[in-house]
Amino acid sequence: MKREEALRLLSEIVDDTNVGVLTTVENGYPRARWMTVGILKGRPGALFSVTIESSPKLKQIAENPNVEWLLQSRNLDRIINVRGKVNVIDNPALRAEVLESIGGKLTTLWKIRHDHLQKLLVLETVIEEMAYFIPLKGELKVARFNGGESE
Repeated sequence: MKREEALRLLSEIVDDTNVGVLTTVENGYPRARWMTVGILKGRPGALFSVTIESSPKLKQIAENPNVEWLLQSRNLDRIINVRGKVNVIDNPALRAEVLESIGGKLTTLWKIRHDHLQKLLVLETVIEEMAYFIPLKGELKVARFNGGESE
């Protein structure tokens, strides 16, 4: 699958749900959690989310920046796995751009984190590989973002 097609399919699902499961590694074991996620116009090839500066996931990412996202359409007929590396970014302009994109969907974060006035940091996942799966058809397409492509 070509990169452009992969990004279009990813954008459709992210626009539909704005949520995904982010998996990091903690003490040698996978650690998964639901996160609000978005794609920024003009920044293709990356997924964006935010986290508070005291989040344990920051230590996990510092130790191993390789992550995987699991995203699905609302009716579960399309599933995407995204692998990549996370950059933790403390940039007010980028944070504002990400919050403009996903801020309205962060209601759970605002409800459970009473210390939400802490600084939010941007998590930028630079996509290295994406797998697009249609379960009812048994169809799988893979795109590698480091130059290769495969079906």
